[in-house]
This record gives sequence, C-alpha cells and structure tokens, in this order.
Amino acid sequence: MRLRHLILPLLAAPLLTACVNDGATYEIDNTREHVLSLIREQPLFWDSKVDLFLVVSRMPSCMRRHSLGTGSPVSKVEVYQVPSGAFIIKVGKRMFVTETQTCEGFAKLSEEPAEGMGELKGTFQVKKGELVFVKEESGEASAAQ
Repeated sequence: MRLRHLILPLLAAPLLTACVNDGATYEIDNTREHVLSLIREQPLFWDSKVDLFLVVSRMPSCMRRHSLGTGSPVSKVEVYQVPSGAFIIKVGKRMFVTETQTCEGFAKLSEEPAEGMGELKGTFQVKKGELVFVKEESGEASAAQ
C-alpha cells in the first residue's frame, strides 16, 4: 500500500512538467521597486495556450496585476515607453497601455497611437526554455513599428 502512494506521484510528475508557470521582470530605471513583470500561467498541460498577466509595480505606492489575455508559450511581449511615462505593451497584434503612477490605468488599444509607439525598451521572450526580459540595445528604437 505504501509503495502505491510513492509510485503515483512519480507517475504524475511528467504530466506536470509540461505546465508553464513563470515570470520575468523589467526593472524601470534599474530599480527593483519600479518594475513591469510578465507572468505566464498554463494550468492544464494539454492546453497549447498560456494566460499572460502584467504586474505593474512602483513600491511602496502601488502594485496591480492586469490580464493580457492568452498567448502561446513562446509569445514575445514588447514594452514601449511613451514620452508621458506610460507604457505600451504589445502581444502579437494586441496592444495595451498602462502606467506606474497609480498602477490602476490599463486599457486595450484598438490601434497604434497617432503619436507613435514610443521607445522600445525591450522584449519579454523565451530563451533556452526560460522567460527573460531582453533590453533593447540601441536605445534609439523607431517609433513606427
């Protein structure tokens, strides 16, 4: 009877390894108190989609979690910053705008803003099986992407 209790969890382990539950962080101004974090959750291992969430945080003032909808386990998420300080988050063709002053402002955009996307700060992407934030090297990102 005890052997059965030991074997069942071992048999279930490979099923759980296919699930995605991770995150990565972009440190705004290189500080851990002011960040945008992407969280990916795949509660069912057989599902080919992951739920994407953006955590906007400026501690100790505010922190909020916003849903970006679903994506694939290898979806790239681009982060742009506009001159006002707000951020545009692009997931495939979907775009959202958020801010870190109150962490409450969050809206889906139906089209690219007329004044442009702003400066590309970097991209959340999977590298070697791990979700990471890759900073934009040039710092001179094109506003019309």
